[in-house]
Amino acid sequence: MKKEIIRSLVNNFESCAKKTEEGIEFWLARDLQQLLGYDKWDNFLNVISKAKISCENSGNNVSDHFADVGKTIQMPKGAQKEVPDLMLTRYACYLIAQNGDPRKEEISFAQNYFAVQTRKFEIIEKRIQEFERIKARHKLTETEKELSSVIFQQTHSDKNFALIRSKGDKALFGYGTSEMKTRLGIPQSRALSDFQPTILLKAKDFATEITIFNTKAKGLRTEQLISDEHITNNRSVRKTLIERGIRPESLPVEEDIKKVERKLSSDAKKNFKKPIKLKK
Repeated sequence: MKKEIIRSLVNNFESCAKKTEEGIEFWLARDLQQLLGYDKWDNFLNVISKAKISCENSGNNVSDHFADVGKTIQMPKGAQKEVPDLMLTRYACYLIAQNGDPRKEEISFAQNYFAVQTRKFEIIEKRIQEFERIKARHKLTETEKELSSVIFQQTHSDKNFALIRSKGDKALFGYGTSEMKTRLGIPQSRALSDFQPTILLKAKDFATEITIFNTKAKGLRTEQLISDEHITNNRSVRKTLIERGIRPESLPVEEDIKKVERKLSSDAKKNFKKPIKLKK
């Protein structure tokens, strides 16, 4: 997510934040609906319902974080109408974002924005970068599982999947998986992708997606044919990266992604340690 987009979203979310007379921070659900890109109130209510269940399952009192209120809206010809609304704590907003449509850019931002108490742009930006790397890693895992499944469907065996993946790595990096781990100082027992930057995770995912597509479209029935296809796709991705000044094998390792996941999870729990009672 670009800095300009993050800064714009920070300003939008900040402008909708309010405080009670007791100084308790909250957002109104109908404001949050717009911030998160939901056009229909009924659709957004479905997300709120899921968030309430998550709140209850976590051992918190739902009414401490979701308070029913009314909101007056302007109608045509100067008329007014009162519609139902909710006052939401930061924790409630966080749970709503967690249960929202992950494809929405606003949702990805909100999941990180509400997880931290600080307003510093740099901290929010860093968390979003870490979050996007985790998402890319999870996506690659799912894509590789799909490739393994496709190989089995086409050849009735997936015992050489790891070898095919390593050949793909060699085509992308110039070195096999094990060689890359040695070069980067990564334990052989760990996955290479757990220590790679987002750009490489997405590059590997893209090459793998092409292999899956062409394996099906071309009806590749042997491991050799699928392996050759995977090598070709990774070479093509490597060529594109190098043309753009990115040499895959030379990029430095990133922090262990499992540690990053634990850190983000721990930070969120700390910030929501104590429920905040909202008064109507």
